[in-house]
Amino acid sequence: MIKLKLGPKVKFKKAKLPEKKKLVGNYTILEPLNISKHSKDLYLQYSNDKKNIIWTYLPYGPFKTYLSFRNWLKSFCLNKDPFFYAIYSRRHKKYCGMASYLRIEPDHGSIEVGHINYSPLLQNSVEGTETMYLMMKNAFEILGNRRYEWKCNNLNSASKKAALRLGFRFEGVFRQMFIFKGRSRDLAWFSILDKEWPRNKKRFLNYLKKINFDKNFKQIKKL
Repeated sequence: MIKLKLGPKVKFKKAKLPEKKKLVGNYTILEPLNISKHSKDLYLQYSNDKKNIIWTYLPYGPFKTYLSFRNWLKSFCLNKDPFFYAIYSRRHKKYCGMASYLRIEPDHGSIEVGHINYSPLLQNSVEGTETMYLMMKNAFEILGNRRYEWKCNNLNSASKKAALRLGFRFEGVFRQMFIFKGRSRDLAWFSILDKEWPRNKKRFLNYLKKINFDKNFKQIKKL
């Protein structure tokens, strides 16, 4: 008789769904998206990217007018999945980016971070890193997930580099998974598991200490 191998038994009830609560850090505050409160600031900050590079690998945008941007927010960004946050920089006193949870699977304890769009003000900043820390911490410690995912266009080298920097592990490439903006997209997959979170959390906490940044908020030691 052939004995088939099975995965380990799991005592897992269910992860929680994201709630409309702020995620508060030392440098940033993540607020569930509110169009009336956030849309003008976000559009102005995104408009500072004159070459529209930030929209290159996203399936939507750029938006030529504030009205078209606001309409897109209203039609796409107010759902339970994806669940969007507006990112507020305490230093700059502006809303200058967005990120979301998506592919939310509470029965399996799996959730993805995506639709990450940082305006020039937020790019390569401590605020950008803390945003990812706050979302990861919330996903594991508050919502109780087992798996946290990151996916991106396989040609987006900056996103793949960012995933590895943040502690995600590369899992492979799903070929010809989507067609966006008339182009075929291969999707690179990354993940962090709950058992890997404690060690990764220590990395973030050491990095995010105020003594690790000079007066201009430039990092001293890398993550």
